[in-house]
Amino acid sequence: MTNGTQAPDMAPPVRGRSLWQDALRRLSHNRAAVAAVVVLALVVLLAVVGPWIAPHAYDELYFDHVAIGPDLDAGFLFGTDTVGRDLFVRTLMGARISILVALAATSVSLLIGILYGAIAGFVGGRVDNLMMRFVDIMYALPFMFFVIILMVVFGRNIVLMFLALGAVEWLTMARIVRGQTLTLKNREFVEAAVASGVTRPRIILRHIIPNLLGPVAVYITLTIPQVILVESFLSFLGLGVQEPLTSLGVLISEGADEMETAPWMLIFPATVLATMLFCFNFIGDGVRDALDPKDR
Repeated sequence: MTNGTQAPDMAPPVRGRSLWQDALRRLSHNRAAVAAVVVLALVVLLAVVGPWIAPHAYDELYFDHVAIGPDLDAGFLFGTDTVGRDLFVRTLMGARISILVALAATSVSLLIGILYGAIAGFVGGRVDNLMMRFVDIMYALPFMFFVIILMVVFGRNIVLMFLALGAVEWLTMARIVRGQTLTLKNREFVEAAVASGVTRPRIILRHIIPNLLGPVAVYITLTIPQVILVESFLSFLGLGVQEPLTSLGVLISEGADEMETAPWMLIFPATVLATMLFCFNFIGDGVRDALDPKDR
């Protein structure tokens, strides 16, 4: 400066955190959610890699090791089933199938539910009434029997299971998205887009749906365990995946039949299923708390 004095050091600007950065920070401080993420990641890693590196194949028969308990010397960590197949590898394969079914069905339900709910909420009027009355009619139908009918009519196909479960799980998502859309469409940024002449499809895709990701992220963590339970129930009834593939529901069904003579056939698959469901529930609670604006 001209008077010989030095300008004071400028303090560095304070950078704010976005909603997602703040939610991630809050989620990282939730010990239960972090532990659940770690455990679930290990289960998924074992389910993906385990069957490839295991010494036994999931469909390989060992008639000299039929229905034996856990035997580390023979390489059967969880024992074998009634036809001599490695229960450890089959449990990992079952977890893989259950996770794939859950992710695929959840993706289908998200695609249908988000688009359906966003269109109904944004358009409003008679279109909204007609679309939501259709949802009410679908809600009145027992969706479990609807899935069973589809599986019986079209056969036991794993791809059909993806579509069937996704086709009945989108109803709640549509209602959630519609309610959020009714709130968002009166916000200033949406009104500015309308005044600027932006088309309705572009407003829905560029302004409405991106601002719905918070509630959608919470519902995803609740939908995945629900789909896993439905798939396990269908497999328990014999309407799930076909041999030689397996799922946790199939293994639990087989283990229930042999519970008195071979309890390990029920204990290990049921423990893996329960662990996965607990992890998803803890993660869902953590995501919900992290995204709750009242706790920020």
